[in-house]
Amino acid sequence: MDLDLLVALDALLTEGSVVGAAQRMHLSAPAMSRTLGRIRSALGDPILVRAGRRLVPTPRALALQSRVRQVVEDARTLLQPAGPADPSRIDRGFTVRASDYIAGVFGARICAAISREAPRVVLRFAPQGEEDVSALRDGRLDLEIGVIGTTGPEIRVQALFRDRFVGVVRTGHPLTKGRVTAQRFSAVAHVGASRRGRSEGPIDQALAACGLARRVAFVVPDFYAALFAAAGSDVAAAVPKHVAAGARALGLGVAFFDLPVAVPAITVAQAWHPRYDNDAGHRWLRQTVRQTIIAVDADVRNFKRR
Repeated sequence: MDLDLLVALDALLTEGSVVGAAQRMHLSAPAMSRTLGRIRSALGDPILVRAGRRLVPTPRALALQSRVRQVVEDARTLLQPAGPADPSRIDRGFTVRASDYIAGVFGARICAAISREAPRVVLRFAPQGEEDVSALRDGRLDLEIGVIGTTGPEIRVQALFRDRFVGVVRTGHPLTKGRVTAQRFSAVAHVGASRRGRSEGPIDQALAACGLARRVAFVVPDFYAALFAAAGSDVAAAVPKHVAAGARALGLGVAFFDLPVAVPAITVAQAWHPRYDNDAGHRWLRQTVRQTIIAVDADVRNFKRR
């Protein structure tokens, strides 16, 4: 099957002459004449026949003209690079893997932005588990947002913002009065947040470097559980600043403060498989996620603890 013959046939039927079709396709007249011969042989019809000094289409050619034009236009559209998506016409679902931290801080704003622009899009947040890349590779996940660990060499990763840990206690807790030193911080009971149940981490290592240790009274699986535990008791928690600021802005009775020891910041990114690099709908999703998260991050940076 030589699809170039369809393009040539479309040019011949549009121009009504070999010379015109040749100019349209940037060919010589003899080359176009040979192509017409191949089209006649393939279709078993002369297609264009002489009527005086001009060529006229046969009934078979007239019957084919609109169909040939549609096939050629469809082929051109298919082979053109995908342009920007029209969000209002996107009708599909996206599955995003994210932690409770990411879904809680950014989920509502992302969904609101999507609903405004693409009301037929459904966004599903899948919980974190074993953070392997197979779900991205086989298409079960469209996007992953969070602290991205080791990925396959082909996975695309785009950094979105950096967050840091802060200490959180209930309103009126003794640590809200005066400067929080490493000694005072380590002297109170703590709640740890770990999906794997770990009771030690970077904070403990930083305290150990100062010759101090804290007592982790219990461990919960996520930052929000730690936040509510701190809000309702005398334990202290350490959560990302975005979580603490969001809780404070919503009126939860907590206060947060800078940790008295140096703890590495975290980088939140989005990751996807390159099969979606040129997918217009997926590009729009990534852009919407990035713009929304950057806007929320700016709000948090400007947030006053009061």
